Amino acid sequence: MRQIISERIATIALLTIFSLTILFHILIIMGVIPFDIVWGGRLESREQMISFEITSIFLVIIMLATVAIYAGYLKIRINAMVIKAALWFMVVLFLINTIGNILSNNEMEKLIFTPVTLLLSLLCLRLAIE
Repeated sequence: MRQIISERIATIALLTIFSLTILFHILIIMGVIPFDIVWGGRLESREQMISFEITSIFLVIIMLATVAIYAGYLKIRINAMVIKAALWFMVVLFLINTIGNILSNNEMEKLIFTPVTLLLSLLCLRLAIE
């Protein structure tokens, strides 16, 4: 995998996708994007959506920060093993999320987000094995 994609490209791709993901969740909260295309189409109310979306934004910010710290863009001193463990956790999380997207009630979620979460898992794997 190391020769297929460079560490630098994986880092930039992850930071870009995470930034766009935060924007996506903000647009859902604002009502620009309908919330029935996320969370497997299982959200029942606007209040539930707000709760889930704020949690998502918080988690994505943590993941973005993890990659930024790993790459040295964010100068916070955290043990390298903690960062490595977080990257492995993200690999597993995105694989599980990929399965969830496959099982989604929403066809758009299946078609768009399944490949995105699989890509995120592979990009995190690239950094985790470095």
